Amino acid sequence: MIEQQKKKRKSGEIDEAKRVHDSSLDHKGRIPLRASTGAWKASLFIIAIEFGERLSYFGIASNLITYMTRLLHQDLKTAAKNVNYWAGVTTIMPLIGGFLADAYTGRFFMIMLSSIIYFMGLSLLTLSEFIPSLKQCEVYKCSHQKKVHEVAFFLAMYLLSLGTGGHKPCLQSFGADQFDDDHLEERKQKMSFFSWWNFVLSCGVLLGVTLIVYVQDYVGWGVADLTLSITMGIAIIIFFIGKPFYRYRMPQGSPLTPLLRVLVAAIAKRKLPYPSNPDFLYEVPHHQSTESRGRLLRHTSNLRFLDKAAIIEVDDNPSAEGIKNPWRLATVTNVEETKLLLNMSPIWLTSLIFGLCIAQTSTFFTKQSSTMNRKIGHKFEIPPASMTSVTAIGMIISVTIYEKILVSVLRRRTGNERGISILQRIGIGMIFIVLSMATAGSVERKRLRSVEKEIIQGGRVGTLSMSVFWLVPQYIIIGIGDGFSIVGLQEYFYEQVPDSMRSLGIAFYLSIIGVGSFISSFLITIVDHVTEKIGGTSWFGKDLNKSRLDKFYWLMTAMSGLNLLAYVLIAKRYTYKNVQRSLIVVDGDEEKGST
Repeated sequence: MIEQQKKKRKSGEIDEAKRVHDSSLDHKGRIPLRASTGAWKASLFIIAIEFGERLSYFGIASNLITYMTRLLHQDLKTAAKNVNYWAGVTTIMPLIGGFLADAYTGRFFMIMLSSIIYFMGLSLLTLSEFIPSLKQCEVYKCSHQKKVHEVAFFLAMYLLSLGTGGHKPCLQSFGADQFDDDHLEERKQKMSFFSWWNFVLSCGVLLGVTLIVYVQDYVGWGVADLTLSITMGIAIIIFFIGKPFYRYRMPQGSPLTPLLRVLVAAIAKRKLPYPSNPDFLYEVPHHQSTESRGRLLRHTSNLRFLDKAAIIEVDDNPSAEGIKNPWRLATVTNVEETKLLLNMSPIWLTSLIFGLCIAQTSTFFTKQSSTMNRKIGHKFEIPPASMTSVTAIGMIISVTIYEKILVSVLRRRTGNERGISILQRIGIGMIFIVLSMATAGSVERKRLRSVEKEIIQGGRVGTLSMSVFWLVPQYIIIGIGDGFSIVGLQEYFYEQVPDSMRSLGIAFYLSIIGVGSFISSFLITIVDHVTEKIGGTSWFGKDLNKSRLDKFYWLMTAMSGLNLLAYVLIAKRYTYKNVQRSLIVVDGDEEKGST
């Protein structure tokens, strides 16, 4: 009898070891089985829909200004403003979508809803090119556009913005959720997930700015839109088929409320002395945390003022059921989560220059390429927007070399399971950004010399004889930098935010790119005004050949160099999230996690 009970107990332990105890559930609301859910088997379905969405987004966004000037007959200034407005809305919406997913809907539902909205936008875009009553006016038939086509076009574009708002912050975090942090092998796979995610993303970008842009320029915008709609429809079906394999995190209500409670409690208890030992601060038992909001965090010594929110007073009287008044007493984990967000602010601010530099690839880099010799052979001419593909190629090369070669070497040398820390990876990428801006300044100076020789003195009309391939170094250097910085930023804002707000964390990363674009527009306005007032001639003339982009690039080099120094100083003082890990199970064996 005793022997049978031992066998049952042992069998139960083995069964439990086969399940995932990270507060996730399977599609039927049960504790997931490790063998049949999550990890790469689930992530591949998620990566498939990301490929479809990125192909669609960059296929449209990279050539959008061309569509507005050529088919909607807008002047360059109006078209540029409309592109910036659309890009701004598209990058702000993820903050709303990420919050709603973390607080109320859950990531899977938000992804499905936003994907359907996205598909509706693509479908409307396609219909506006084929239905005669919605179709744009041919250039040779009229000089202005049908109002109904503009309405349909902009409605479709902002449906894409709305879809992106729920899609982008949730999809990547949902993919990373498929890996268990308390399982050694899955934790290592999760570190690679962010790299291979961006590898696939770059493949989508590469096809979008080459194949789709070529179809738009030489076959027809309607055919391109139809292709994107079909691709996105197939991607949504693939994503839905993977439903039984996913691990799901249930929404826990607003993730911002506990953080606000910490601030209120800390202010209310500001006059209390600090406890002699951090162990005297209030924390819930580990099993209660696992069942509710996730993992516990260990106490850190920075931002000590917030620790006062976790000091237990006589009136607080925390019981087994929980805290009597959560606005008077917070847990150590809630305090540490608040510290995490405050500590992330300087990293976010010093990353904005990175977003500012990235913004140049789709504006001035593309404009430069349009003035240069883009011919391959006698007939084929590279579309200006397709030069962005070189950045994607650089990122693909960077990610592949890092994952296949550098990680294993660095792990042996540093003893860090990531190879290098997240912030070190971001910093390396920032070095490449500085080099890219310096290279862009040098190449633009050479281009202006060609302008002086061929157009001003030689009277040449049209594009320069200087090959567009002179721009390849600045594109590929920025792409290699992306393989470090973008991957690092995505991993940082997913890992270092509180567990309950990881969709919002990815939205914080996306906001770097969006705010960087807005800062780029603001900086151009300031530089334009100052240079015209001081020198009499603006660096940004109506004709690119009479502008001084080289000086602007050198200004960007100086700014990104100084920003890099500030980033290094902040990163050196940064304290990473300190998680109380449970047992790690690897192939049936148990290994102690960090405690």
